[in-house]
Amino acid sequence: MSEMNENQEILNEELEPEDETEELTDETEETEETADADSEESEEPSPEEAIEAERERYLRLYAEFDNFRKRTAKEKLEAYGDATARCIEQLLPVLDNFERAMEAPCSDAQYQSGMEMIFGQMKNFLEKLGVTEIESLGAEFDPKVHNAIKQGEATEEFPEGTVCEVFQKGYKIQDKLIRPAMVSVAAG
Repeated sequence: MSEMNENQEILNEELEPEDETEELTDETEETEETADADSEESEEPSPEEAIEAERERYLRLYAEFDNFRKRTAKEKLEAYGDATARCIEQLLPVLDNFERAMEAPCSDAQYQSGMEMIFGQMKNFLEKLGVTEIESLGAEFDPKVHNAIKQGEATEEFPEGTVCEVFQKGYKIQDKLIRPAMVSVAAG
């Protein structure tokens, strides 16, 4: 019988943990009920408020994307303009030398005519790109577009503060200066 009592005690010990599990389950249910009661107290947004919040979020995101699109388009345009200006800047010394070569005396009329046609094509190419020559001779000195390297005497034709001689032509593309004109300015 003592064996039976021992078995009975073992069974009772095994049953006791199940009772504890039931107690834990009851406590968990009570905690969940308390949490549900707390969440009922905090207000859930109404469907209209949720829709309005999402609408505002969408509008902000759309505005950010629109700003990004505009900014990248502007940067792309500026990069293209900068690259074009750098390319033209490298071409200008060739244009200057070509113009000097045309001013040199030449006895062959066909050769001279060919040079003038090529020079005209180069000028047309630059015009299509929006490159314009800065008018300097006789114009009032402007430090934004002129680089004064010498002072000349003021005359009736060139009063004080005007450009009296151009050593190197200046060019700009649209409103962007590519190269300032190197000039002499009349002084009194």
